[in-house]
Amino acid sequence: MVRAALISLTEKGKELSLRIAQTADFISTERFCLRSHSDFGSRCFEDTAGLISHIFHRYDALVFVCACGIAVRSIAPHIQSKTSDPAVIVIDEGGSFVIPVLSGHLGGANALALRLGSLLGAQAVITTATDIGGHFSPDSFAAANGLIITDMYAAKEIAAAVLDGEKTGIVSEYGYVGLHRDISEDKDCRTGLYIGSKDIKPFPVTLRLLPKNIVLGIGCKRGIECETIEKAVVSALKKAHIPIECVIAAATADIKANEQGLLSFCKKYGLKLHTYTAQELMEVKGSFTVSDFVRAVTGADNICERSAVKCSGGELILRKIAADGVTVAAAEKPLILDFERKIL
Repeated sequence: MVRAALISLTEKGKELSLRIAQTADFISTERFCLRSHSDFGSRCFEDTAGLISHIFHRYDALVFVCACGIAVRSIAPHIQSKTSDPAVIVIDEGGSFVIPVLSGHLGGANALALRLGSLLGAQAVITTATDIGGHFSPDSFAAANGLIITDMYAAKEIAAAVLDGEKTGIVSEYGYVGLHRDISEDKDCRTGLYIGSKDIKPFPVTLRLLPKNIVLGIGCKRGIECETIEKAVVSALKKAHIPIECVIAAATADIKANEQGLLSFCKKYGLKLHTYTAQELMEVKGSFTVSDFVRAVTGADNICERSAVKCSGGELILRKIAADGVTVAAAEKPLILDFERKIL
C-alpha cells in the first residue's frame, strides 16, 4: 500500500488532512500539521522546509494541503529523478482541486490524484500530455505492471513519438492483454518496447522493460552472516544474467525464519521473506536437486529450489548454486501484462 505523508499548515488544512486520513482506505497515511494548527493524531512541525528535508524520501507520496507555491519551494532542493522522487500532490485547503506536481507517472501521482479527487468530490488537475490525450505512457505502463525502465531516454522518445501520432512496436517474452491503440505488433516500427531479460534491441529506438517477478530461494547454515548470503546471491544471479533489481521476494524453510543474517539480507534489499514447512516444500511438484543430508536435517530434500517454486507459483530459472554455506535458486513468477492496469 502507498505510504503517504499528509502535510497541512492551517486549521482548514488540518481538518481536510484528517478527513483524508479517515476515509482514504487505499493509502497508508501519516499526518504532519503545523504546530499552531495541530491535533492529537498528528505530528507537529515548525518549519515546512525542515520537515520536507527530513521526510522527502521516507514516503511514497507527499500530499500537501496548502498553496502550490509553498509545496514547490519546499520540495525543490530535494528533486533528483523521476525514477526515485516520491509522488507529490497539492490540494487546496477548500478541497476543490487535487494537483499532481511531481512523479505523475512512475511515482503514481496522477493516479493518486484521481483517487483523492473522487474521494473528496474535487477536480483532479492532470497536466501530462499523454494523459490529456489518452495516449500510451511508457512510465505509467511500467509502474502499473511492476516493470523497470532501463533507459529513460528511450522512454522519452516513445512518449514523444506517440504524441506525434507515431505507432510504437512491442516484442514481449510475456503475454499481454488490452493492447493500447498507440502500440502496434508490427516489427517495422521506429520505436518500440522490448519486455524481457535478454539484451536485445528489436527496434531502432528500443525501450527494454525488465519485469520484477523473480523469487529467490535461499538455504543457509545456522549463524551465517548477511554479507556471505549477499555475496552468494549476487554471484548466482550474475551467472544467470538476472539483475537483482528484478527480485521481488525471498523464500526458505520455516526453520530459518529467525536467521538474522538472512533477515538482514532481505531488509537490505527490501524483500519479504516467505517461509514454508518441510511438508509444504515436499508437496511442491517438479524436478529438484535432491540432498539426503538436507533431508535429514530439515525434513525436505531441497530448500532453495522448492521454496522458490512454492513462493513464485512459477518455474525454476536458476537451479541450486552452493557457495560458502549458502544455497541459492530462483524461480519466475508468472506474468501477464495489462495495458489497462492502473497503479492504485
